[in-house]
Amino acid sequence: MKKKLILSLLATTLAATSLVGCGGDKVANSGSGDKPEATASAEAEGDKAADPASGEKTVVTMWIMPNSGEPEKDLMEILKPFHEANPNIEVQPTVLDWGSAWTKLTTAATSGEGPDITQLGTTQIAAIAAMDALEDLTPVYDRFGGEGAFVEATLPTTQILGAGAERYAAPWFIDTRALFYRKDICEAAGVDPTKDFETWDSFKAALVKMKDVEIDGFKVPALGMPGKNDWNVIHNYAPWIWGAGGDFIAEDNKTSIINSDQAFAGVKFYSELASEGLMSMPALEKNSAEIEALFNAGEFATIFSGAYEIATLRREQPELAEKIGTASFPAGPEGKYAFFGGSALSVFKTSKNKEAAYKVIEFLMTTDAQVAYQEKCGNLPTVNAAYETDFVANEEMRAAFKEQLQYGKAYPSVAGWGPSETLLQKGLSNVWDNIMGVFGTYDPAKTKEFLDQTANECTTIYSQQ
Repeated sequence: MKKKLILSLLATTLAATSLVGCGGDKVANSGSGDKPEATASAEAEGDKAADPASGEKTVVTMWIMPNSGEPEKDLMEILKPFHEANPNIEVQPTVLDWGSAWTKLTTAATSGEGPDITQLGTTQIAAIAAMDALEDLTPVYDRFGGEGAFVEATLPTTQILGAGAERYAAPWFIDTRALFYRKDICEAAGVDPTKDFETWDSFKAALVKMKDVEIDGFKVPALGMPGKNDWNVIHNYAPWIWGAGGDFIAEDNKTSIINSDQAFAGVKFYSELASEGLMSMPALEKNSAEIEALFNAGEFATIFSGAYEIATLRREQPELAEKIGTASFPAGPEGKYAFFGGSALSVFKTSKNKEAAYKVIEFLMTTDAQVAYQEKCGNLPTVNAAYETDFVANEEMRAAFKEQLQYGKAYPSVAGWGPSETLLQKGLSNVWDNIMGVFGTYDPAKTKEFLDQTANECTTIYSQQ
């Protein structure tokens, strides 16, 4: 029944929006609500574990996304110690493009023809689990170090909110954003990074000071951020919504509250940094990659970006990197929050090699493997022990990200979140159009109208869960 419901939800969403995915957007595939015959077959047959003495190998198939420059090669390098210790197991990765991954994942979930292990974005887990496609990993969580081994904020995404204690994934890496700032511009503007980025008000006051500061004869915009043309529109707004006391879904898990007074206050504060001249207006036409490239070329005083930006700075602009500091996300009137996304690893119920798959995940959750993989990918580990290693101690720009772990917050882990993202993206993009004068003179009431419309559309989706 649950599987039929989520398939109906995905199909309804596609029909209602008439949208197809491109880039990082997700598109769902509908299919039969019955349990695939392959699942029953796999359960009856059990794991096919190779006998080490026979020389045969158990092949564990694994789907991953392009997490690094050379995703397949990098993963296999990380797995080298595992293969040496487990010569009877061979991991065979397949790299999926983010743009087509959702279709392939839902097809695998409905057909029963998927890999043993799959990477899932944190917002995808609940939907695939609700299709009855993922193995409950709760009985083997101790093999991954137990719940206490992981950064606490990563754990809610491994479950279906309000549907029980089962965990359908093990957190693999964290994607979050912190503030990157120019030390030299702060000094010239009389801004103290140790305290002036602490709250929304002090952050805004710091931007005012940095607005007209000249460096090498050039006035550097105080804050550079992407607008509606970015794949991270929702991520960029989320901490401001939470910091104002707002949220995306009500406690009933059925009602969108993106239009609440609190959420509106957060959206308004952040977006009006641009209308007040504290955020570069031309930058709002660009995406995250373009903004980061401009910051790396010295064209902004501050940006919010992910931990991967550290490696890019060190590699491409080593001299500029020495002038860069980081700070955790400023606290809003209702608290300090940082968006937490990333990916996790799940095992399909149809896998015939579950025991071997658990061993692979167990290895990838070790401190050494976590650190080694994120040194290649540039994101953050999910295990607490990794933050007590040289991974943080030897890179001062990671200190803010470590501090920010305690403030991490993920999107609500409900089956309808993935389908609602297209609607949230559209609504928040309209907010940027309002700021940029597309509809005439900027009007806060227009922003509220867009949020009201988005809330109504999203509630239609969530109420079908």
